[in-house]
Amino acid sequence: MGKPSKPRKLAENEARAVGRMLRTSPRKLNLLAQSIRGHKVERALADLTFSPKRISKSVKAVLESAIANAENNHDLDVDELFVAEAYVGKNLIMKRWKPRARGRVGRIEKPFSQITIVLREKSASAASGEAA
Repeated sequence: MGKPSKPRKLAENEARAVGRMLRTSPRKLNLLAQSIRGHKVERALADLTFSPKRISKSVKAVLESAIANAENNHDLDVDELFVAEAYVGKNLIMKRWKPRARGRVGRIEKPFSQITIVLREKSASAASGEAA
């Protein structure tokens, strides 16, 4: 028999991808999420390709995964996709210690974070409403 399938959390015209365990702080990753939020997919890919930030390669891979999910799993038109949501969350923090003066210790935190990218297809009715 098996379990019943879970209802889909996203709308029919949405697809998402999640990147976990990205080795950067959520605060730094949020700068990249802000830069692609609301843009069309082609523009977001171009921004991430030429971004000087180290973590932009990982974010670009997550965005490409979301595009592939939209195309292959949900039959959405890639040319009509835009980044509807891009939000960042905290993940684990590795704690390390460094010896300091007078027998004390300095705490070093190495944070990880995760990013969720939700793509939405612009419907034909919304596009015609904007043109009017």
